[in-house]
Amino acid sequence: MARRPEVVTQPDVVKGDGRGAKWRGSLDADIIIANAPDPVFVSDLEGKILQANDAVSQLLGFRQDEVLEQSLSRFISPEETREFTAALREVVERGVMRNVVLNPRSASGEVIPASLNASALRDSKGKAIGAIGILRDMRELDKARAYAESLIKNAPDPVFVSDLEGKILQANDAVSQLLGFRQDEVLEQSLSRFISPEETREFTAALREVVERGVTRNARLNPRSASGQVIPTTLNASALRNPDGKVIGAIGILRDMRELDKARAYAESLIKNAPDPVFVSDLEGKILQANDAVSQLLGFRQDEVLEQSLSRFISPEETREFTAALREVVERGVTRNARLNPRSARGEVIPTTLNASALRDPDGKVIGAIGILRDMRAYEQVVRDLEQSKTELQEKILDLEKFEEVVVGRELKMIALEKELESLRKKSKG
Repeated sequence: MARRPEVVTQPDVVKGDGRGAKWRGSLDADIIIANAPDPVFVSDLEGKILQANDAVSQLLGFRQDEVLEQSLSRFISPEETREFTAALREVVERGVMRNVVLNPRSASGEVIPASLNASALRDSKGKAIGAIGILRDMRELDKARAYAESLIKNAPDPVFVSDLEGKILQANDAVSQLLGFRQDEVLEQSLSRFISPEETREFTAALREVVERGVTRNARLNPRSASGQVIPTTLNASALRNPDGKVIGAIGILRDMRELDKARAYAESLIKNAPDPVFVSDLEGKILQANDAVSQLLGFRQDEVLEQSLSRFISPEETREFTAALREVVERGVTRNARLNPRSARGEVIPTTLNASALRDPDGKVIGAIGILRDMRAYEQVVRDLEQSKTELQEKILDLEKFEEVVVGRELKMIALEKELESLRKKSKG
């Protein structure tokens, strides 16, 4: 019976024998293997198992004496035995091999999906004499994969999985419904088949963002359907990782933007053709859109208004008030009758009132404001005219009151004079 190789971990060799080598100042590898939480075994280059820890017995349900000195081919299929032999050759040539799929059969007859990582076992001269293999039980991972595949398959939105070159590895029925292609016309195809060269470059950049950050959001894609229709969509994608946590692809969710784009076009038409000055700003007050009525009000061309901060047209104090109005829009969804006095291209200060409502993204988050200005010049002129009329009326009332005082005073004097004349008449007769 062959002896088990005595293997340890650090390359400070002090002696060797025909069975292997020992190194100074290190733990014996037998102890490490025996206490490893994963199933670990040692085999020779023909695949005979020379050593196996308790985790191997727990995984397969065989006793130690039923595993040791057995060929691995006893537990796996002939095809997988050939693959394992090829893996051993790779270990000899490269010193390591990773993620070989094995499906050993347990004592109860259950086929257990596992992955094998192995490194070379070397003698004192550095010659590969076998392999140290670590098995990973893939049953829970396979269940998780099956669950994930079920989620993708039954998702209401179009969902696909791609590798880092953009090749589509999986796609649900909603993708076929969106694009009008059958599953077999989508799978194993590059996404570049469905989008323009420019968008392919943008998608590649999005994949780089997925690798770096784990996610990318709202990338614009316009795939062409089977009927030739260009379909506006947005893409949100997250990283697809292997069991070691390395990013190996992306899981993408497409959102059909046709109805939303129609709604946006309708809203833009309403803004453009509104009789009142209407503008759209972000939450910092930068003007993103403005209709012709804004240009007519302020006397600036469209290109002199767009992408400008509203603070360019109003005073610092009113800028603070507008910022407060934006906060109210975020909190309550609306603000009413905020006073603004923008300065026109000619330098005229124009009194206006602002009513604004929240601008929301597709997820309902407030991302800006839609503002409607009301030119208050005519109103304020009417108010001034009324104030002037009121002043003039008050002056006329005062004049009337003075006139009344004069008239009444004269009447009283006439009455007194008449009384005095009547008294004199009576005296002259007597």
